[in-house]
Amino acid sequence: MGQDTLFYRKSTLRIHDKILSADPPLIMGILNVTPDSFSDGGLFTGLENAMRQVKRMIGEGADIIDVGGYSTRPGAAMVTEQEEIDRTAPVIAAITEQYPEITVSVDTFRAKVAAEAVAAGAGLVNDVSGGQQDPDMYSTVAGLNVPYVLMHMRGTPQTMQTETEYDNILLSIWQFFRDKIHLARQAGVREIILDPGFGFAKTISQNYYILENLGYFHSLNLPLLVGLSRKSMIYKRLNIPAAEAVNGTTVLNVIALQQGAQILRVHDVREAKETIALMGNFKKNSS
Repeated sequence: MGQDTLFYRKSTLRIHDKILSADPPLIMGILNVTPDSFSDGGLFTGLENAMRQVKRMIGEGADIIDVGGYSTRPGAAMVTEQEEIDRTAPVIAAITEQYPEITVSVDTFRAKVAAEAVAAGAGLVNDVSGGQQDPDMYSTVAGLNVPYVLMHMRGTPQTMQTETEYDNILLSIWQFFRDKIHLARQAGVREIILDPGFGFAKTISQNYYILENLGYFHSLNLPLLVGLSRKSMIYKRLNIPAAEAVNGTTVLNVIALQQGAQILRVHDVREAKETIALMGNFKKNSS
């Protein structure tokens, strides 16, 4: 079969004063502190509700907690910069105080929000716009000296589903990554993680095509983060509510891991942890 693509290659991330290994793959637990996220909007608003969910995800095996204060579902409402900071910074501070061993990420496309989040204790910036929405993002992340998740998207959360025409979608995403990596490196960003952006300016069929060909992006030699959890490519195909798409998420995460994903971004941590454990056992027994 040639080179083993299961858990494709070893990788590490430097987050402040610690090294985080992505072998076996890491689990990023999603914490939406928003009223309108597509799957769990309103469930974790307020510090008490948020911390209850954090405790649960850490207990189930999350390596990273990704805190988001701005819903990026298609057609999501605009949120002011200060409101996003007010939603995320107190939660990040509470997590880092109570669980100092856990890495916290901030899910934002705004440089000021990223800076406030890192000041509160975050160690990673997860930018769904890949630096397109805020011209100060790359230089800000470089100054913060934290890893950066660079995701592919066209348009904005309000317009992205009108931006799904591609001549060659894999090549288009690859070229986007190449160009943005160059700009980020020029600005001084040291560590970059790539996310192909499932569901962002892509049709359901395009999402499956990207998943099938995820290994196409290994030539960029950077870790791959995959966010498939409860997305419309699952629940619309199965004709079920988003909250019931846990089993479908597991199936697609298996495919992503086989294609070399090194970070799984999920709502359901226990299921992801079990998936990685079983696939690691398969790899061990088949080697």
